Amino acid sequence: MDNADHNQRYFSYFCADVRHFNGNLYRNARILELSGEEIGELAAAAKHNWIDVDPAIFGTLLEQALDPTERRKLGAHYTPRAYVERLVERTILDVLRDEWRAVLKKAEDARECADERKALALVQAFHRRLCTTTVLDPACGTGNFLYVALEMMTKLEGEGLETLAGLGGNEVLGLDDETVSPRQFFGLEKNPRAAAIAELVVWIGYLQQHYRTRTGHPKEPILRTLDTINFGRRTGYDAVLAGGCGDGIALAESDAEPRRPEWPEVEFIIGNPPFLGGKDIRARLGADYAQALWHAHPQINRSADLVMYWWDRAAELLTRKGTKLKRFGFVTTNSISQVFQRRVMERHLNADKPVSILFAIPDHPWTKATKDAASVRIAMTVVEKGTREGQLYTVSHEQGLTSDTPTIDCIVRNGVINADLSVGLELTRAGALKAQTGLCSRGVQLMGAGFIVDASRLEQLGFGSRLGFDDYVRPYRNGKDLTDRPRNKMVIDLFGLSAQEVRTRFPEIYQYLTERVRYDLGADGKPKTDKDGRRTGREWNNRASYRETWWSFGEPRRNLRPALEGLERYIVTVETAKHRVFQFLDTSILPDNRLVCFATQDAAHLTVLSSRVHLIWVQANSGLLEDRPIYTKSRCFDPFPFPDPSFVLRQHLRSAGEELDALRKRVLDEHADLTLTGLYNVLEKVKAGAALSAREEAVKQRGYVLILKDLQETIDRLTVAAYGWPQDLSDHDVLTRLVTLNAERARDEAEGRVRWLRPDYQMPRAKILVAKTQELPLEAIVISIDRGKPVFPRDRHEQPLAVEAVLAASGGALDALAVARLFKGGGARIEPRVAQILLTLARYGHISALPDGRFVMRLVA
Repeated sequence: MDNADHNQRYFSYFCADVRHFNGNLYRNARILELSGEEIGELAAAAKHNWIDVDPAIFGTLLEQALDPTERRKLGAHYTPRAYVERLVERTILDVLRDEWRAVLKKAEDARECADERKALALVQAFHRRLCTTTVLDPACGTGNFLYVALEMMTKLEGEGLETLAGLGGNEVLGLDDETVSPRQFFGLEKNPRAAAIAELVVWIGYLQQHYRTRTGHPKEPILRTLDTINFGRRTGYDAVLAGGCGDGIALAESDAEPRRPEWPEVEFIIGNPPFLGGKDIRARLGADYAQALWHAHPQINRSADLVMYWWDRAAELLTRKGTKLKRFGFVTTNSISQVFQRRVMERHLNADKPVSILFAIPDHPWTKATKDAASVRIAMTVVEKGTREGQLYTVSHEQGLTSDTPTIDCIVRNGVINADLSVGLELTRAGALKAQTGLCSRGVQLMGAGFIVDASRLEQLGFGSRLGFDDYVRPYRNGKDLTDRPRNKMVIDLFGLSAQEVRTRFPEIYQYLTERVRYDLGADGKPKTDKDGRRTGREWNNRASYRETWWSFGEPRRNLRPALEGLERYIVTVETAKHRVFQFLDTSILPDNRLVCFATQDAAHLTVLSSRVHLIWVQANSGLLEDRPIYTKSRCFDPFPFPDPSFVLRQHLRSAGEELDALRKRVLDEHADLTLTGLYNVLEKVKAGAALSAREEAVKQRGYVLILKDLQETIDRLTVAAYGWPQDLSDHDVLTRLVTLNAERARDEAEGRVRWLRPDYQMPRAKILVAKTQELPLEAIVISIDRGKPVFPRDRHEQPLAVEAVLAASGGALDALAVARLFKGGGARIEPRVAQILLTLARYGHISALPDGRFVMRLVA
């Protein structure tokens, strides 16, 4: 089949010549040894009609065939068809359809002017443009996005061909070179198996569309040898890293300088890059790969998710001088709106040559997911260069996600879409305030479970008998300890001691940590390994500081410790939690890495943090893990402007905070079966007026949930009063006032007026700079818009588009003279032509003609 010589393609079994296919599919073909049973299965399969098979099944088959470890490493997930169609529609088809509608209007006008040749030329030009439109998926997998794009573009081509036939353009209908074909669809893929399937999938899609819309076979060779997938290479191609390491790099030797690889030059980019969090890049892809990746992309912060390397590259190509690229669209996880990803988008949205998000869904369920991806939530973004408004889709209802017919309802808002995938108020412009400096930090990160001990183990290690050891043992709490019930674990905290000091003063501890932390030995005396086969002991950690100070916590929080000195208690909240609850912990307790700590013992601060005002701010600025909000210090706390109340009101705030904390602690002390999560679950149902089960009713009574509700309402009321605001503000109004207050505080701080939360601690440590009297760039840049009238185009076929545009902009019903006057230098001079255009637009259904001679845009249902 790969032989151009007709005489070499006769197949005696068919008593006929086999068609010339060529193409990479049959290049270097080899015969597979099959059993009789396997041959029988193939023969049975060959009897079926496969013309309507959905090539997307290859994506499902490949995902299921991948080893789970390999799939986790690659972040590979097959994208459901509905998501692909939506992204292709908004990224590619919206542009092409707009162009097609404009061409039709010009052609209609040409026919009205009896210029059939011009009308035909316009449609032919669009058809040629459609047949040369290029698309790239830089993480193409098995080609699902490319297949759907080809299919949808072919359907649009069908509309064009039908119009051409009506205009007498039948001469182009039989030309193979004048059709949407695989040569327009490019892909990059690291997995060579997936890349080979992608090329096959695109060809299947092309042949399916050919036989659905045309008669006869395609011109031979039926398959062509193309270099559209991985530049024609048979190896994998890494779309974000070339050089620097030997892990699937296609462009350079492994010892070359790490750099960004080349991408094909195209008009549209679409895809679903790997789902891999920034914190997992080093662990999943290896230290060498991670270092090379970061070296090749210095503009991206190292905590950003892997998908942002695709997003950043596409945005850079979109604004490059002379670029062909018109739009790009990606499916990502919903973490794209979180802090580290947001920074990548902010840089492009606010650049001198900005891009705009035209379409976004911040948080959408991943339906029909595989078992290991069942909790994945996704986002979609479509981007174009320039400053544009977009459409934000927010999921309002979802049901039947595991079925073939899930129900997902969305609310649509129009406006400028911000980097946090919100519309309207741009919260990301609120900057960190000096007033909170040095007071907020995550808890310690142990980097070794061996640090955690129970009472019996402590006694064996010398607790109570080894002089001085008791000073280095502290109670330890993590998120589950606070939301559920505490485990009453202790932790060995040797912060400030050298290895020599630990070995000489506490030999039992030194030996214990050597075994349990440094080498992390199992019961068999061998180093433990994680699910990817890596040894978990600190001795083999990629980070030098973790290896060299193995007897101490990986992240001991050197800045948090002095902030807590001299305090009897401090405030904490669980970083990722269903309910955003703030509470006091005794300073003797060491907090885990998943607790966000606030170095203040003032109950007034607890009240404000627990208030509706702060919770509205947190909800708007939080990231998400699945469906649970993440409290992020840099967005939730640092920019949040605390109120500056009177002395009397501050005392009321303190009283409310003290009562709230005391009530919850009392309830949990008196009822060992109750938890904070359980209390707040019932509180939410009570606030919503929902019916309670018998068990929930018992929690309400024993947990004093109604008192908790009253206290929360008091806290909300007092906090609003502390700001001096009306009590009936909407959530949006609260956010608007907080952003405004943040700007005012930033201006005050620049002039040296800082409202410290803990002035006794913060002021001695602050470097007070001489205030500059210049104005801060706190307001959004105002873009000057030329409000002059548009010029009436000289090209008569451009004129219908201009007339329709001014009529739409007017928002009302106008006659021909009124429309003519909307153009610069217009009026009676161009009225006859405008009248002719209005009649043509009305005849073809683009606008409506009223009985009084005026015209109006059609209402869209």
